[in-house]
Amino acid sequence: MKNSPKYDYLIVGAGLYGAVFAREATKHGKKCLIIDKRNHLGGNTYCEEIEGINVHKYGAHIFHTNDKPIWDYVNSFVLFNRYTNSPLANFEGKLYNLPFNMNTFYQLWGTKTPEEAKAVLDKQTNKYNSINPSNLEEQALKLVGDDIYKKLIKGYTEKQWGRKASELPAFIIKRLPLRFTYDNNYFNDAYQGIPIGGYNKLIQGLLKHVECRTNVDFFKEKESLTELAQQVVFTGKIDEYFDYCHGKLEYRGLDFKHEVLDQSNYQGNAVVNYTEAKIPFTRIIEHKHFEFGNQKATVITKEYPLEASSDKEPYYPINDTKNTKIFKAYQEMAKKETTIFGGRLAEYKYYDMHQVIGAALSKTRKLFIEKS
Repeated sequence: MKNSPKYDYLIVGAGLYGAVFAREATKHGKKCLIIDKRNHLGGNTYCEEIEGINVHKYGAHIFHTNDKPIWDYVNSFVLFNRYTNSPLANFEGKLYNLPFNMNTFYQLWGTKTPEEAKAVLDKQTNKYNSINPSNLEEQALKLVGDDIYKKLIKGYTEKQWGRKASELPAFIIKRLPLRFTYDNNYFNDAYQGIPIGGYNKLIQGLLKHVECRTNVDFFKEKESLTELAQQVVFTGKIDEYFDYCHGKLEYRGLDFKHEVLDQSNYQGNAVVNYTEAKIPFTRIIEHKHFEFGNQKATVITKEYPLEASSDKEPYYPINDTKNTKIFKAYQEMAKKETTIFGGRLAEYKYYDMHQVIGAALSKTRKLFIEKS
């Protein structure tokens, strides 16, 4: 006779979805075990301290939301600072403010008023008005004209996707916001910032009363681990869960090259995009600026896009026709399982951080509040 499961939930993956689920389940009297195959908690939000700087190990994570309850929720575990994302674009050695706003237009054309900027944009876009865009290039030209497209969109986009913009579908760019104010704040959300002390503080707060194990590969010990709990919460790759029986889902990948520099300030900004096609990386992150650091050294990260793959570290789902069909097959299989599937990889869906937290809170609300 088998012993009763020791835990109510086995949570596979210690990223944001798993951590929030574990926190809320524990708060409602459930016993959880959270495991991760990496040697740390936090998933892709994990920060590694180098030279006293919290380095975003898996790419820049900037928290932003319009949802005050979610903002209050994360700040209940760690206070967030006032960081405002104001990236720059470097094209042929010249710097341009992002997103596209009056500062950008002045840098491009010397225009000083919204009326002057609109006149230039109208002149550049009017010649494309009659086009029914069949690809991303035509779509972008119709929206913003030649200068913005060629200097700030074309090369960056082609590096990101690994394909010519003329070969990419038009729907990738539905709209390109143009601001006729001098405002470099990239996000329109009411709340944004970085946890003071880094994202590890947030994860530690969420998992304070939860049993955690790292360096545990669920698929190598699936049977014995599953027997430990009444139910599994799976946040990993859904195709891997079902042993790739319908084929592998593809993701766009990234390669991060971290460098420690013996200088206090490399670029004066956290994020600088490199929009020329001939420069192989898409951007440089200087991590200390996320927390207004004054350390003697600095750490930068160059981000290199990788070709679409099913074998490399998964970052961005490729929601094209082929992959959507494969995912839907797995989704149907998941409906027949008692396992709960949640998060970016399990749902094959891009989530911002506030969205994945919201999804986990919604799921736990249905399980522990609405059912009670």
